[in-house]
Amino acid sequence: MQHRTLMLPSGLDLPGEGVLDLAVEIFWPDHVDPGKPVASYFCLPGGSINRHYYNLKAEGDDSFSFAAMMARQGAITVAVDHLGVGESDRPRDGFLLTPDRLAQANANAAATVLAGLRDGSLIEELPPIGGLVSIGVGHSMGGMLTVLQQALRHQHDGLLLMGFANGGLLAHLPEPAHRLSGNPEAVTAEIEAVARSIFPEPYQRIQPSREASEIFQGATAERAGIDAIKPTRDNLLVIGGLQSMIPGSIAPALNMVDVPVFLGLGDRDIAGPPHAIPAIFPNSPDVTLTVLQQTGHCQFIFPSRAELFRRIGEWTSFIIRHKGPA
Repeated sequence: MQHRTLMLPSGLDLPGEGVLDLAVEIFWPDHVDPGKPVASYFCLPGGSINRHYYNLKAEGDDSFSFAAMMARQGAITVAVDHLGVGESDRPRDGFLLTPDRLAQANANAAATVLAGLRDGSLIEELPPIGGLVSIGVGHSMGGMLTVLQQALRHQHDGLLLMGFANGGLLAHLPEPAHRLSGNPEAVTAEIEAVARSIFPEPYQRIQPSREASEIFQGATAERAGIDAIKPTRDNLLVIGGLQSMIPGSIAPALNMVDVPVFLGLGDRDIAGPPHAIPAIFPNSPDVTLTVLQQTGHCQFIFPSRAELFRRIGEWTSFIIRHKGPA
């Protein structure tokens, strides 16, 4: 597997800021056949982690790496640092990074990546891939942002969402945001002001705790995976994290999803009852649900990841057949 990190313009024009760039890392197999359909996964991390979540590194073991496992299947992975996270530019006023603006920035970067992969201009080692099939990928908060991006631009042929639902986390939601529950129009209009009233800073570091470990890892996570995920910890964009905790916050965007969806959840996840989640995609022609046993919120660090990666490969083959010739 080969990889390259690029800095791409976000296209956002925020008050008091210059050009804001996104860090985007592309992983591809050692051999890409441009004469065949090739899947490209455009991957958005969840809250408090960066793009390296999609390439978890354990000594002598690449089985935790989504990018490596997809490269073995002949696919390309594009891992993105949201603005304010990782190596992407960090605006001084992070409260301006609403989920809608983040979706716009990510969509702009995706447009550059997809066009460059298709015409061969993105990376000189890669030939033009006319049969590129784009899959939007998101984990947790990244799932919310993937849906918003798809509703905005309809760039992807399918969505792969892990640890995501639209039910929120009402029990953990700060009280001032309760009035936004089930009111997506109010969320869009007021999320910035509400976030400013709750949080003193727009960027936070989540401190390790027993509760967080139980939610994200749990007793069945592999030690090598736990160690591999630690370096991916990063800023939490509090405004995005807040919106992801509000029940029903992106219902209109979910209604606009008209491509196949793959839902990957652990049986110990925090997204709510898994079998109720497919119903939030009423206009998707096909919703596939995989519930991984003995698995928590960060699926890549559990033994069930092999099953997850196998199922993703099978589903992607379905997407390629569904799309048909380029």
